[in-house]
Amino acid sequence: MFDALADRLESAWKKLRGQDRISESNIQEALQEVRRALLEADVNLQVVKDFVAQVKTKAQGAEVIAGVRPDQQFIKIVHDELVTVMGESNVPLAEAKTKPTVILMAGLQGTGKTTATAKLALHLRKENRSALLVATDVYRPAAIDQLVTLGQQIEVPVFELGKDADPVEIARQGVEKAKAEGFDTVIIDTAGRLQIDQDMMAELARIKQTVQPDETLLVVDAMTGQEAATLTRTFHEQIGVTGAILTKMDGDTRGGAALSVRQVSGQPIKFIGVGEKVDALQPFYPDRMASRILGMGDVLTLVEKAQEAIDFTDAEKMQEKILSAKFDFTDFLKQMRLMKNMGSFGGLLKMLPGMPKISDQQLREAEVKLKQTEAMINSMTPQERREPELLASSPSRRKRIAQGSGYRETEVSKLVADFQKMRSLMQQMGQGGIPGMGMPGMGMPGMGGGMSPFGNRQPPPGWRGHGGGGGKKKPKKDKKKKGFGQL
Repeated sequence: MFDALADRLESAWKKLRGQDRISESNIQEALQEVRRALLEADVNLQVVKDFVAQVKTKAQGAEVIAGVRPDQQFIKIVHDELVTVMGESNVPLAEAKTKPTVILMAGLQGTGKTTATAKLALHLRKENRSALLVATDVYRPAAIDQLVTLGQQIEVPVFELGKDADPVEIARQGVEKAKAEGFDTVIIDTAGRLQIDQDMMAELARIKQTVQPDETLLVVDAMTGQEAATLTRTFHEQIGVTGAILTKMDGDTRGGAALSVRQVSGQPIKFIGVGEKVDALQPFYPDRMASRILGMGDVLTLVEKAQEAIDFTDAEKMQEKILSAKFDFTDFLKQMRLMKNMGSFGGLLKMLPGMPKISDQQLREAEVKLKQTEAMINSMTPQERREPELLASSPSRRKRIAQGSGYRETEVSKLVADFQKMRSLMQQMGQGGIPGMGMPGMGMPGMGGGMSPFGNRQPPPGWRGHGGGGGKKKPKKDKKKKGFGQL
C-alpha cells in the first residue's frame, strides 16, 4: 500500500535537494508534486487543497535549523501535516462503565464486514476481554454460518437465532445473553447491502435504538479511495457512527481512504485490516501511517508484532546462542517460522526504516528462497542441524540433502556456506560490531548478499540509524531489551 504515493512524494523532495534554504520560489515545484501525489492517491479534492495550503504556510514560515537540509525540513512538515489530516493520535475503543460494552458493526456488502467482526473479537481477546459475537445478517446466504465458523476458529462464542428471526430481536437477545453470562463486550454483525438504501438504514437505526451501542463502527473498503470517506459521512449523518475500520489496506490501494476519512467525515479510523488472516487487524496510528507513507518504516508496529509472536524466555536463550556462535539450523528454522507468524515477508520489510524499494518480483523470489531453505533444512538429520560443520566437510551429506529436498547440491553448499558466514557475523555483532545482517540464501537484487537495510542506496534524509550513532559506537547494554537481537 502507498507505494505509488511514496514514489511521487520522493520526487517532491528531490526538487529541494541542493537548495540552501526554503523559499516561496523553490517550494512551488515541490508543492505541485505533493498535490499530484495526493490526487493520484485518490485523496478528496478539498482535503488536497487544504493540505497543500497548510504545508505551504508552514514551510514558508519555518526557520531553517542548523545542520538540517531544506528537503529534510520539508519532509518533516509534510509528515506532521499527514498526521494532522489522519487524526493526530490513535482513538481507542470505548468501554462502557456498566458491562457489557456493545459494538455495532455496519457497512456495505463486500467490504469484509463479517471477517472484520471476527478480527475485532480476536483483538479484544488478546487484550483479555471476553467477547460475544451476535449474527444478525439473516439476508446474505451463509452469512451466519461464516460468522459461526470464524468464531470457532478464534474460540469466541457466536449467538444466532437462525435466518427466520428478526435482526432487531436477535441483537436484543444477544446483549441480554452477554449480560447474563458475564461477557464484557458484545460485537453485533449487521446486514450489508450492495448500495445504501433506506430499508438497510431503517433496520440499522432500529437495532441501534434497541441495543444503545457504545461504538458504531463502519467497515469500509480502502480500495474505494475517497469514496470511503463519503460513505462514512453518509452513514454518520443518517445513523451516527463513532469510527471506521478500513479493510484491504494490504491490497493495491492508493491510500486516499486513509487520508480522507477523518477530514471528510469527521470520524476517526480506529482499525485497519492488513490481510485476509483473522489476526490481520491493527489499531490505526496516524503517526505510524505517516511514517510508512514517507518510507520511514514502522518500527513500533514491528516490535508489537514481535512481542505477540516471541516467547521471551526462548528469546534470551536464542540470543545467548547467537552471541556465542552456537546458533544452529534448528534455531534458524524456528526463526523462519516465527517470522511467518508475524506476517508476510514483504509486509515486515516495509516496516523497516530506509528499506530500498523492492519489487513484487523480488519479494516473490525471496519467498521462494525461504521455502527452498526450509525444504533443505527439513532434509537434514537432527545431528546435521545441530552441527552445521558436518555438512561443510562432507560432500556426501550435502548430496543426500539435495536429493531429499529436490534441489541441486550447489544450492545446498551455498546454504551451508552462507549459514557459516552468518554465524561468524553474529559473533562479531556480539562483540560490539554491527555488520549488515543477512539470512542464508536471502540475497535479493540490489541488496547485496544479505538483508542490509539500505543495500546499494544511500540512507534517506534524516536517517541516523536505530541507535543514532551511525553504526560506529558500541550499543549500550540494556537488559530490558534482551531478546530483540534475533530480529
